[in-house]
Amino acid sequence: MEPKNLTEISEFLLLGLSEDPQLQPLLFGMFLSIYLTAVTGNLLIILAVTYDPHLHTPMYFFLSNLSLADIGFISTTVPKMLVNLQTQNKSITYVGCLTQVSFFYLFGCLDSLLLTTMAYDRFVAICRPLNYTVIMNSRFCGFLVLISFFISLLDSQLHISMVSQLSFCTDVEIPHFFCDPPQLFNLACSDTSMNTIFVYCAGAFVGAVPVTLIFFSYTKIVSSILSVSSSGGKYKAFSTCGSHLSVVCLFYGTGLGVYLSSTISVSSRKGVVASLMYTMVTPMLNPFIYSLRNRDLKRALRRLLRRIA
Repeated sequence: MEPKNLTEISEFLLLGLSEDPQLQPLLFGMFLSIYLTAVTGNLLIILAVTYDPHLHTPMYFFLSNLSLADIGFISTTVPKMLVNLQTQNKSITYVGCLTQVSFFYLFGCLDSLLLTTMAYDRFVAICRPLNYTVIMNSRFCGFLVLISFFISLLDSQLHISMVSQLSFCTDVEIPHFFCDPPQLFNLACSDTSMNTIFVYCAGAFVGAVPVTLIFFSYTKIVSSILSVSSSGGKYKAFSTCGSHLSVVCLFYGTGLGVYLSSTISVSSRKGVVASLMYTMVTPMLNPFIYSLRNRDLKRALRRLLRRIA
């Protein structure tokens, strides 16, 4: 097969989850419900943190940015999938594919770094409580979010650079519901060994380094909590970390292992269903995890809903 240069390719075909026409309406309704729930839930958290003065603290500042990143993350893949399901058209333009790759890594990396920042915030709050307001001042919190964004932007541009250098054969069918670079590497006629190495290195940075920092933070946090004599103090300290730790386990447990394994998997459909967990289900569940276990946030959401009503 003669390879085509990327400049000659106008579109790719996203095969999605199923080619059964009878399943398309069911999949459309399910994914639309998940998308609307995720966007609404995260938007409510952003509004609650913005309008409630009691939530103007570093923890909720990072949470509102995480919710914004989750909206961007799920909006990168799901709207296009919904359009394809509704129109029965599986195509995505080459420019659209590159754009999807860019925003997928931008928001995915931003999610990872914000979760790491939130772990550091909990570490300072529990292990350095007397210095918390000095260390986690508004300028430093803003700096942490900005540096997370610029690192994420750099990561996304590097991935685009890798994809833009590929040459493809006439087969441009992507066995996924979005433009996943490892799947694009499998379709390429050009040598992708350097691209695969880069994916591993980027995965190690975006995945392993934050996980290590989060693990280190929680090691110190648990050690500090166990030294507290009162059971009430221990419960309060654990409750402030429980929601964040649940989201961390959900995000990395479903995303990191699935995605890194997909870079070496030759099976076309193995990781598609599992990928739904970290691209769709995780952004949808995050607002519920944080709001159900946080009294301050629940009160703020009730006041917000009364205000809207």
